[in-house]
Amino acid sequence: MNFYKNQIFHVYNQGNDHGKIFFNNDNYLFFIIKMRQFICPYADFLAYCLMPNHFHFLIYVNEIVIDKNKKPKTLNESIGTMLMSYTSAINKQEKRSRALFRQHTRAEDGWSEDVISIGSKDSKKLFSTNNDYGKICFDYIHNNPVKANLVTKQEDWIFSSSCDYNGMRNGTLCNKDLATELLNL
Repeated sequence: MNFYKNQIFHVYNQGNDHGKIFFNNDNYLFFIIKMRQFICPYADFLAYCLMPNHFHFLIYVNEIVIDKNKKPKTLNESIGTMLMSYTSAINKQEKRSRALFRQHTRAEDGWSEDVISIGSKDSKKLFSTNNDYGKICFDYIHNNPVKANLVTKQEDWIFSSSCDYNGMRNGTLCNKDLATELLNL
């Protein structure tokens, strides 16, 4: 994955062989703790949805590398560490020893073939009215539980930021002000 500072990315992965990655409600909550621990130092969450066998994040990257303890650590490494840490806990819980996630976590920016950041001369391309990739991803992510027939309304799936955007919960994981600004919500 190539992340770029000041850029929005849709990050996702699913269970190995389409298998479950969340086995009970506590697993979802534990994963959210891991999201805060491993992603928030690098990026703001704009949206997320945790499904029984996959997850989606819409993030705005603030940092690519953080140099604590004189050892560079990248956002890529941090995502990998998050997934390995979570897998280790689930394998212990479920008394298993295999890979929980697909080998490659995907990240797409969807804006253009070239790298464009907010500070660049081409920044207007990112959020122009003819390129609503970010808003499309935002809606797609929140609609996942409805599409999977888990709920009838997006905001009824509690493991999604849709609850926060619909005023049903005052969650702090997503930067709703930034999402509103960047995605014209």
